Amino acid sequence: MSDVPASRISALRVTITNQALVRSDGRYVLYWMTAARRTTWNFALQRAVEWATHLKRPLVVFEPLRCDYQWASERFHAFVVQGMADNAAACTAAGVTYLPYVEDVAGNGRGLLEHLASEAAVVIGDDYPYFFLPRMVAAAAVKLPVRFEVVDGNGLLPLRATVAASATAYAFRRILQKNLRPHLDAMPLAEPLKRAPKLPLPTLPTGWGSRWRAADPTLFSGSTAALAHLPIDHAVGVVGMRGGSTAAEKQLTQFLANGLARYHEDRNVVDDSAASGLSPWLHFGHLSAHQAVANVLAREAWSPQRLGSKADGKREGWWGVTSGPESFLDELVTWRELGHHYCFHRPAHETYEDLPAWARATLEAHAQDPREHVYTVEQFADARTHDPLWNAAQRELRSEGRMHNYLRMLWGKKVLEWTRHPREALAILTELNNRYAVDGRDPNSSSGISWCLGRFDRPWAPQRPIFGQIRYMSSANTLKKIRLKGYLERYGERGAQQHLF
Repeated sequence: MSDVPASRISALRVTITNQALVRSDGRYVLYWMTAARRTTWNFALQRAVEWATHLKRPLVVFEPLRCDYQWASERFHAFVVQGMADNAAACTAAGVTYLPYVEDVAGNGRGLLEHLASEAAVVIGDDYPYFFLPRMVAAAAVKLPVRFEVVDGNGLLPLRATVAASATAYAFRRILQKNLRPHLDAMPLAEPLKRAPKLPLPTLPTGWGSRWRAADPTLFSGSTAALAHLPIDHAVGVVGMRGGSTAAEKQLTQFLANGLARYHEDRNVVDDSAASGLSPWLHFGHLSAHQAVANVLAREAWSPQRLGSKADGKREGWWGVTSGPESFLDELVTWRELGHHYCFHRPAHETYEDLPAWARATLEAHAQDPREHVYTVEQFADARTHDPLWNAAQRELRSEGRMHNYLRMLWGKKVLEWTRHPREALAILTELNNRYAVDGRDPNSSSGISWCLGRFDRPWAPQRPIFGQIRYMSSANTLKKIRLKGYLERYGERGAQQHLF
């Protein structure tokens, strides 16, 4: 038997984080599920199954949820625990041990991973380039007594397939067009649990079931009542979207049927939009980008021979599909993965100093320009500005946990215009987005917010007050370009009475 299992996963996706060895007498293979919170189309779970098969050990899936992460709230907790219900059902059906843990007091979960790892043969985790997860993985690597691998399932192009962050979508698109082809032949297994070895369930270390207990399944409803006892922000309440892979696949199916074909024309339409709405499930790992891409390409009866031969960075023509799918793939692959690779290569990506030099220069040159309106973060949060359209967008974000993509760009530009300094604008945008957006705290969120201040963009003429050469957007022009009557009726001041804050 070789030291490591044979794998169909690209070596670029698998990283050994420590010097510890595989424990020959370990009772099980432990998968620590933190970012790819799903049992389908999951490279990390697939790798754990490979190890379990190779070592002839049962698989244990451990999915924890701490309560003290920044912006922890009912909204985000509900989405995660609803996903736990789907994962529990899938693991039970496959005969795999599933350990859901929801921390009820800050710090109570400390030591649990090391405790479970103490009797594991090997530990597999998720490789994710954003929020507190890289720090958490680095800390675990020092403490775990056995080999600890993390697996990158973030996107179609592995994070380690690039050597630096790209400055523009055009530059990153050229990299994709040059390097993506072999990775399209190495998609994750749709149902990796089917290959898990059929072995008796393992005995878990003493302490699980006493000091640490599995989450009560009644918590998986994600209701306000079920979450009431947890020390999280209860002012940011649950929303209508349900978390989990089942809901994600339902949303994907609806989009493929109703939005994909007209995506290139109607994704910026607010009422009856063709936008996919998939970002919350992509963010929480309940849906894999690989699954979405595979479904799109299957509908097009696609084959690799249809890929373009030139890495010219053009948005159209390379995928060899029709206009709607091509536009969607550019958003899902180019723009989404641009953000992931940027965060991976630039640890300071959320700082003002990490904005492009030209953007900082023009913003600083106009930092002292007079502002007609200046608002505090509380006024922004409560949608108390002079602009009815901006207020409506903020109400949608606060009550629904989402905002239409085009309006989110306008939303960000106006915060830049109505704050005392662009550095303050960046801080306020990050706070509002990460507090309320179900798809916040994500590389895509970071990309969208920083785009409003010039990242991934170019200088624009003419020079404007406050903005300088930063791309300008206005509510007046937006109202001319997009039909917003229905939207304003729902989220305008009158409609706000129906949307609880």
